Amino acid sequence: MKPLLNKETRTVVSNGKSSHLTPIECDILAYLMDHPDEIKTPEEIYENVWNDNPYDCHLVISVHMRHIREKIEANPSRPQLIRVTRGKGYHFRTSE
Repeated sequence: MKPLLNKETRTVVSNGKSSHLTPIECDILAYLMDHPDEIKTPEEIYENVWNDNPYDCHLVISVHMRHIREKIEANPSRPQLIRVTRGKGYHFRTSE
């Protein structure tokens, strides 16, 4: 089931659990949810969320993705909602 994101309160409800997101986590999740099933590179995510040059941003994005997954995934080590395509980027899955 698709998580419900409230951008105003920066909360997300997923798997029957409500979690508070940091402003950056909320912006990243909103960006991915606004582009469902589209692979977004770490550079694209960084540019669109931080509005800055994405120099050497892979670790930053990876850490934020881990934190978001811990809040929205039933099993963060086997993510079903935010998937990674190695060598390309991340995408928010809307289909099975």
